[in-house]
Amino acid sequence: MQARQDLQPTMSKNPDSPAEPTAARTRRPHLRLAYVIGSLDRILRRRMTDALAPLGLTLSQFTALSVLDAKGQASNAQVAERSFITPQSANEVMNAMASRNWVSREPDPTHGRIVLLQLTDEGRAVLRECEQAVKAIEKQMMEGIELEAAGAVQTHLETFVRNLRG
Repeated sequence: MQARQDLQPTMSKNPDSPAEPTAARTRRPHLRLAYVIGSLDRILRRRMTDALAPLGLTLSQFTALSVLDAKGQASNAQVAERSFITPQSANEVMNAMASRNWVSREPDPTHGRIVLLQLTDEGRAVLRECEQAVKAIEKQMMEGIELEAAGAVQTHLETFVRNLRG
């Protein structure tokens, strides 16, 4: 089933302009999907960075906390890969978070050189605060979109990620 061309959402020239009602906007076929996703990524990064700053976190720290929360334990390399940062940057992020008692480190019992990272209770509490700030951004982003449609968009985006990760 194809959506009506005149009812498909699109971007305005100003990516920070308030959202217009979906039905009032038309899809501009000359905008590449990758461009629209890239624009969304930049806006989300800026908004999340601004929302996390008062909580004393960087976006990289929030992402690393989220990765550790999802995985339970992870090596520095795993956190780096899932956080889209270099291992060196991940090490700096982990050092900062360990000094604040947000993560703990313990040797990997199966590999002598690997250190496993894990959230502390304090780290989990910080992450929960941050998630509330991020939920507010997501709520604003999804205004005017039905829950079912948002779920479909997420499914498609996850497929894009899998396809490009190879």
